[in-house]
Amino acid sequence: MANSRLRFLSPRRGAAGPDGPAGEVPEAPERAMDPRPDAAAVVDVGASVVNSGVYRDGRRTESPATLAEALRSLPDESSMAWIGLYRPSDEELLAVADQFDLHELAVEDAIVAHQRPKLERYGDTLFVVLRAARYLDDVERVEFGEVHVFIGPGFVLTVRHSESPDLAAVRRRMEGDPDLLALGPEAVLYAILDAVVDGYAPVVAGLQNDIDEIQAQVFDGDPKVSRRIYELSREVTGFQLATRPLLDMLKALEAGFTTYATSEELRRYLRDVRDHATIVAERVDNFEALLSKILTVNATLVTQAQNEELKKISAWAAILFAPTLIGTVYGMNFDHMPELHWLLGYPFALTLMALTCVVLYLSFKRRGWL
Repeated sequence: MANSRLRFLSPRRGAAGPDGPAGEVPEAPERAMDPRPDAAAVVDVGASVVNSGVYRDGRRTESPATLAEALRSLPDESSMAWIGLYRPSDEELLAVADQFDLHELAVEDAIVAHQRPKLERYGDTLFVVLRAARYLDDVERVEFGEVHVFIGPGFVLTVRHSESPDLAAVRRRMEGDPDLLALGPEAVLYAILDAVVDGYAPVVAGLQNDIDEIQAQVFDGDPKVSRRIYELSREVTGFQLATRPLLDMLKALEAGFTTYATSEELRRYLRDVRDHATIVAERVDNFEALLSKILTVNATLVTQAQNEELKKISAWAAILFAPTLIGTVYGMNFDHMPELHWLLGYPFALTLMALTCVVLYLSFKRRGWL
């Protein structure tokens, strides 16, 4: 990035910066949502570099420790630098942007993080945001990771803000397949996309297993299932927001196959990633619809159970009301009442109460209320 591009950033007190007097360093236009440590007195761009390599014809030729060394190690256009950063500070990202001439809007997104999955082109540079995911089955929660990928002529720069995805595994895979890696930066982007999409499969399996358990709970009448349905629906919605944009991103990549002369081999790989992403997106959409139906069925079953309880209460109330009514009539103590001085009046009243209760009980039992 040209130095003039960085001057729009508001300065803050700190170490000497590349574009101002001592005591000032450039600051990003927005602050990251996660707290980050203060910058050191001198910005060490290599502090957040977890792995870097220079590749020629798909094979590593150099393992530079800093970005500057990586750039100096590029002998010609046939070489590619692949640098991985983990939780870089704002100052480190700004220094990287200066060396690779990255657009300030893309750098701002990388600094702020917590971005939605997207793909944007800035001249010859492609900026991709991906949300990796893994399922924590013990707490039934989808944990998301975030990686930003800058693809440009002769370089790949990855910025991770979380442990996932495991880009070390991606690098090992690509270094084990020099023919694929020789296809250039776009091949690295494919490998990262493939790793992220493949990481969705265990999440889908975990969600499916929990939905199966919820269905059994619903028909067992578990009173805690409603809360579980709601919480799982929230995780499915979050997972859907991470997976659904991938389809548009992959379509945009395919639209540029001809313009950017993407090799036929790489096109086949990217189409395979799109197929897998489509399957995941469809499964997640089905999960959302299924959980909505399960919630409706559970509400219906709860209402039916409440109605059954209400029927039982009403039936027993009617049964108990009958002898109470008879006892109330004969307890009025008027002098001129039928059977008041009848010798069999008391046994008759008890018999009438019992007979009324039995008749009501059998009637309610036949109707299924008891």
